[in-house]
Amino acid sequence: MSRSASERGQLDLFQALPGEFAVRDAQDLMSYPFFSLSKSHRTRPIEFAAGGVEIRVEAVADHGMATIWDADILIWAASQIVEARDSGLRTSRLMAATPYQILTFIGRGTSARDYRRLKAALDRLQSTTVCTSIRQPVKGRRHRFSWINEWAERTDATGRPDGIELIVPDWFYRAVLDDALILTIDRAYFDLTGGLDRWLYRFVRKHGGRQRAGWRFEFKHLHVKSGSLSPFKRFAFDLRDIILRQPLPGYRLALEIEARGRCLLAFEPCGQPVNGLVLSGTPDIVPSGTGPSCYREPEPGASSSNAGRIRGRNLESNSESNSCCAAPAGDKLALVRARSLETDPRNDRPERPIGTSRRTTT
Repeated sequence: MSRSASERGQLDLFQALPGEFAVRDAQDLMSYPFFSLSKSHRTRPIEFAAGGVEIRVEAVADHGMATIWDADILIWAASQIVEARDSGLRTSRLMAATPYQILTFIGRGTSARDYRRLKAALDRLQSTTVCTSIRQPVKGRRHRFSWINEWAERTDATGRPDGIELIVPDWFYRAVLDDALILTIDRAYFDLTGGLDRWLYRFVRKHGGRQRAGWRFEFKHLHVKSGSLSPFKRFAFDLRDIILRQPLPGYRLALEIEARGRCLLAFEPCGQPVNGLVLSGTPDIVPSGTGPSCYREPEPGASSSNAGRIRGRNLESNSESNSCCAAPAGDKLALVRARSLETDPRNDRPERPIGTSRRTTT
């Protein structure tokens, strides 16, 4: 606690900005499975390694793992920091705001129940720990942090509640300001109620933001990237349901099935696109997975792509392969096999858009 108090004394206080402005999200958080996709109490870690990227997310039994709904607070923080920076104001990892400011920005209610839920979300963010090699300058180095270093309720001179203070970790703060890309996302994102819907929107927004012709991902690859605890067949069933419902703002989804039976999710921008790309990026796929399924995936049918075409993979904006060679979390032997596959030059061949040929080398 003494270290936290010392840290607070060395940081300038950044007072939250009033009003509405663009909603920003960090690409690292959009690309990798850092959060639970379920509101149920999750304590099972998320752990995966691929292409030199390693991540382990751990939770404590008292609070459980931070969820993708809790991540709205980090989206609020990123939006505040970027808006202040662009306005020429001094930013800081130490932020102060009222619960009303946070809740209204992320599209929540402002009842006493909503305030209690906000505090519970802050507890989960503070108690969830992440250990990752992302954006580390030396191979083998890891950065360990919590999504919120600490948070506290503020009071005025009379002892009445006066908002909250929180300190975001240096890894996140540098991602927002320096190293990683920030993307503007649609404010309608906050209206998405399903955890998989929310994750898929962020994933599609990150990988398919500027490709007007659209791109596609293999279902198994999406399962790997999501960190979901659902068995793959249940995950595929839920993806098909999302394709039928079309809930993602700004994007049209379609199901495509290759001749050899692989199911692909195709997506392309539609309507008014979200602007505001700010450069950055992180490489490679991140494995995750679960055990056998007790659900049955619907039988493959004809492609539901309304364009009647097979789109190319998103090679232009995403250098990673869309094929999956990941291992279930906790399966050490399978993880070793997956790593060997990923480092095999024969497997390091991202598929290219249709009509593009590979060069052969001698």
